[in-house]
Amino acid sequence: MINELFIILLSTKTTTLMQVILGIIFHTIGGISSGSFYMPFNKVKNWAWENFWLMGGLFSWLIVPPIAAYLTVPNFSEIIASTASNIKSTTYLMGLLWGIGGLTYGLGVRYLGMSLGNSVVLSFCSAFGALVPSIYYNFNPTPGKTSFSDMLSNTGGQLVLLGVVVCLTGIGIAGKAGMMKENELTTEQKQASTKEFNLVKGLIIAIISGILSSFFNFGIEAGKPMADEAVKQGFNPLFQNNVTYVVILWGGLTTNLIWCLYLLFKNKTFGDFTKSEAPTSANIFYCGLAGTLWFLQFFFYGMGESKMGNGASSWILHMATIILTANMWGLYLKEWSGVSKKTFRTFVIGILTILASIVLVGIGNSL
Repeated sequence: MINELFIILLSTKTTTLMQVILGIIFHTIGGISSGSFYMPFNKVKNWAWENFWLMGGLFSWLIVPPIAAYLTVPNFSEIIASTASNIKSTTYLMGLLWGIGGLTYGLGVRYLGMSLGNSVVLSFCSAFGALVPSIYYNFNPTPGKTSFSDMLSNTGGQLVLLGVVVCLTGIGIAGKAGMMKENELTTEQKQASTKEFNLVKGLIIAIISGILSSFFNFGIEAGKPMADEAVKQGFNPLFQNNVTYVVILWGGLTTNLIWCLYLLFKNKTFGDFTKSEAPTSANIFYCGLAGTLWFLQFFFYGMGESKMGNGASSWILHMATIILTANMWGLYLKEWSGVSKKTFRTFVIGILTILASIVLVGIGNSL
C-alpha cells in the first residue's frame, strides 16, 4: 500500500515537473519572439515610423491572429459570437488599453534603444501584470483565483509583492545607467545605435507603456470564458487562448490604427507606401515578419500559460525572457559601446536586479 502511494506521488510530481518544464520552454520561445520582433523593422527603408508600425501591426493584430485561431480552434468565430457581450466588451477594452501600451512600446524602443527601452517598458509591464489580476479579484472574488488580500496574508503572496518592489528597484538602476549614458556620450555616439535617442522622452513613454501593456494579462483573464468554451468543445487546451487573443487584439488594432492614421495625415507620409525609392515588397516582407514575431509571443505565451496557469510566474517568466533577448540584441547593436565601465556595470546590475525579482515572484507564486 505504501509503495503504491509512493508511486502515485512520484508520478504526480513527475507530471507536474514536466508541465512546468514545457511551460518554461513555451514562454522562452514566446519571449525570444517578442524580444526580437523589432529587429526586422531596422531593415525597412524609406518609410516613416508610422508606415512600418501600421503595416507590421496589420499582421500582428488583424491577419495572423485569426489564422492561428482557425488552425487550432476552427470554430473560434462561433465561440466569440456566442460569448456574452459584457465579456467581449471587457476583453476588448483591455485590448484598447494594452494597445496604447503597445503603441508607446514602439516609441519607447525608438527613443531608448532595444536594451534600455525594453528593460524599462517590460519591467513595469511585468510588475503591474503580476498585480492587476489579483487586484481585480479583490473586488470581484472568484473561486480558485488569488486576490490581492490573499497575497498580503500568505508568505507566497508576500514574496510576489517583494519581487515587484525589487523589480521596480531594478528599473531605477537601469534608468540611472541610461542617465549616465546620456551624460557620457555625444549626440553622434548615442544616435549611432539609436537614431532618435532621447532619454527623458523615452523614459516617460516607456513608463506609460509598461503600465498599460500589463493590461494584456488582464485581457486574458477577462476573456477566459471564451478559452474555457474552446476546451469544453474538445479543442487542445494548449491553444485555448487563441480565441481570446482575437478579441484582445481587435482593441490593440483600434488604438494603433487611429494613431498611425493621425500621424500619416499629420506628417503627410501616406506617399511613403508608394514612392519609387522605397523597396515596397521588401518593406512589406520585413513588416510582416516583425508583425508575425510580435504575435508569436502571445501564441507561445498561451501554450505556456496552459501548462503553468496565468499567474504571476507565467507573466514574469515571459517578461524576463523578452528582457534578456532584447538586451542581447542591444549588445549586438552596440547600444552601450563607448560608455564607461561604471555605466555599463550599473546597467548590468539593473538587469540582474530585475532578473532577481523574477526569481522571487516565481518562488512566491509556487508557494
